Amino acid sequence: MHRSETSIELTDYGYARAPAAREHVARDLAADIVRLLDSGATVQQRSATGEPCGDEPICPRHIAVLVRTHANAELVCGQLEAARVPAVINGGGNVFGTPTARAWLRLLEALERPASTVRARTAAATPFLGWSAERIATAGEPEWDEVHRRLHRWSRILRDSGVAALAEAIMVSENLAARMLAETAGERRLTDLNHIAQLLHRAASAERLGVTALRGWLAERTADAAREDPEDERTRRLESDAEAVQVLTIHRSKGLEFPVVYCPFLWEPSYIPRDPEPVFFHDPATGFRRTIDVGLEGRAWEAHVRRHREEQRGEDLRLAYVALTRAKHQAVIWWAPSYDSRHSPLGRLLFAKGPDGNIAPEGRSTPSDEAADSRFAELADRAGGAIAVERSALGAPSTWSPPAEPPVDLVAARFDRRLDLRWRRTSYTDITSEAHEALVASEPESPVLTDEPSAPTPVAVEGPGAALELAPESPLGTMPVGVAFGTFVHRVLEASDFAADDLDAELAASVAAAHARGPLELGAPAKIIAGLRAAIDTPLGPLFDGRRLRDVPRRDRLDELEFELPLAGGDTPTGQLTLQAIARALTEHLPPEDPMAGYAARLEDPSLRSHMRGFLTGSIDLVVRLDGPRFAIADYKTNWLGPADEPLTLAHYRGDALAAEMSRAHYSLQALLYTVALHRYLRWRLPAYDPDRHLAGVLYLFVRGMAGELSEPRSGVFAWRPPGRLVVALSDVLGSGTA
Repeated sequence: MHRSETSIELTDYGYARAPAAREHVARDLAADIVRLLDSGATVQQRSATGEPCGDEPICPRHIAVLVRTHANAELVCGQLEAARVPAVINGGGNVFGTPTARAWLRLLEALERPASTVRARTAAATPFLGWSAERIATAGEPEWDEVHRRLHRWSRILRDSGVAALAEAIMVSENLAARMLAETAGERRLTDLNHIAQLLHRAASAERLGVTALRGWLAERTADAAREDPEDERTRRLESDAEAVQVLTIHRSKGLEFPVVYCPFLWEPSYIPRDPEPVFFHDPATGFRRTIDVGLEGRAWEAHVRRHREEQRGEDLRLAYVALTRAKHQAVIWWAPSYDSRHSPLGRLLFAKGPDGNIAPEGRSTPSDEAADSRFAELADRAGGAIAVERSALGAPSTWSPPAEPPVDLVAARFDRRLDLRWRRTSYTDITSEAHEALVASEPESPVLTDEPSAPTPVAVEGPGAALELAPESPLGTMPVGVAFGTFVHRVLEASDFAADDLDAELAASVAAAHARGPLELGAPAKIIAGLRAAIDTPLGPLFDGRRLRDVPRRDRLDELEFELPLAGGDTPTGQLTLQAIARALTEHLPPEDPMAGYAARLEDPSLRSHMRGFLTGSIDLVVRLDGPRFAIADYKTNWLGPADEPLTLAHYRGDALAAEMSRAHYSLQALLYTVALHRYLRWRLPAYDPDRHLAGVLYLFVRGMAGELSEPRSGVFAWRPPGRLVVALSDVLGSGTA
């Protein structure tokens, strides 16, 4: 136990001023940790059964400092940093609540107005320029002119190339990494700086933010950082934090243990505002239900305030117990005689404990130094040498120098193995990327769907022109064309309950939610709602037992079923999968009259990637459970199948047009791969699984051609049921690479 000296600043009544006492205690804590680290002390290590298994020299990671507030945590970390002791606020915290985030904000403010003298001086004090206060005060006009030139150049880089380019330019031109890593907490700050740069770059790219909007975005998040729990992407990250002194709140320390624990501020009670404000308490009159009194007056107000205060003081005691029981070997605490120390958990434990063992919710008075010294000496005598009492006296600032590590011989690593350039994580989209005009990426990693053309693709259909002119127009014929609309439709259908009592209201909510994720010019919402309702109400033919999507309840749906299947051995390749092997399986197991039989020849398309190994990944739009049980795949398509300069009609989505589009866009390959994925999924989970009995088939739903009961036979719906022997053969081909 440390007893703080009385030479710190006092109030008019002779009490220690709390801010000065906090500062004194934090400095003394840093000095004591330096002495401990330099003492040569060791920490005994024990096995899981409690047996001693050797000693380890004490180092920063053996030490924890427990505080009540984040402000006190920052104060302690600042003093430890000044003493060159690595320290970190445990639990990461929100990266937007760090000094580095505020430095980024100051820089963006300066880049917003590079000619501003005040903002230039503020930016000079940030790590980006790294000027000291002395240099800022004494710099001449030529130096400030150079600063303004830099800010103008950085502003131009940010405007033209983005945050990532700006961060890289500053890193190189200002030698930023070397300057920051020379500091005690440099690795932590450099990590925070790069982390914030990534978040800024992501926000600027996704929301197309200019410098002013980006500055506002960051200002809003730094303001909210203290009030919000950080999301995963905002949590500070650095693996070497585990080797530093852990500074954490008492709340967060519950359940943890540390060899040495410092509790520097148990002499302070938690803050209870003196001005009237709503109070929370557990009311005995209502069975101790948690209650809030917002009246601020009335006959019961004083009693409620008193109850609230007593509960808060009780929570202080519970947290003090948590703090004092976190240490395995040693706990260090301080006592400082401020006016409110009488109400602190430590003050009440030592000076307000009754003969019956009960502790008063409030102390009567802060004891004199003589009374405190006497009480501490009494405790030390009764503890038989387990408690030591020292008077805290600050000396010259001390710093810690970690033991030098012995030099080691360094050898350059040699990369001497060959990379298998054909092994990759692939998908249907990746295999057919050269055959599509749209931007392509692997499906799970792509923000939009990439298996639909970005422009109308006319498909020849048979029949007289008059029939096309008289056919009903597509309910979605006025909607935009491209991958953004396709993604929008998929999001709406995935989120909607097809069997909802009020389908229009259900679709309206899903359309609004999808539109909020990325605005898209759709015109009147009623039109897209009516078009999607028509698609949901369209009969899907015999393969689907004549049912509609409208007849599928949530319990019989599995949306966006993701899969990842090994190809030709997966991690340990035994060969490679070829499209020719898939074509041979189609030729062998499909009769000539099957609608997919002719697709085998299309697999010779030179724009397809014909050889692959690794893993096949993808996401099936919808798997539906039918009676039996049988399972069907449904895939939504928003392709425009008519001429670009003519109204889109349902006749453009007749069976022959859909078959042509399935082959042209290689959706047939997608259907084959997704069927194998569902086959594997059911084979692993369904007892006595038989593909001929349990696989109902594949439905490709071209929603622009689906108009409910108005749909022509099979209009907008391509249905195919593969024979079980083909599914098994294709699964074997994907596994071995050969037919």
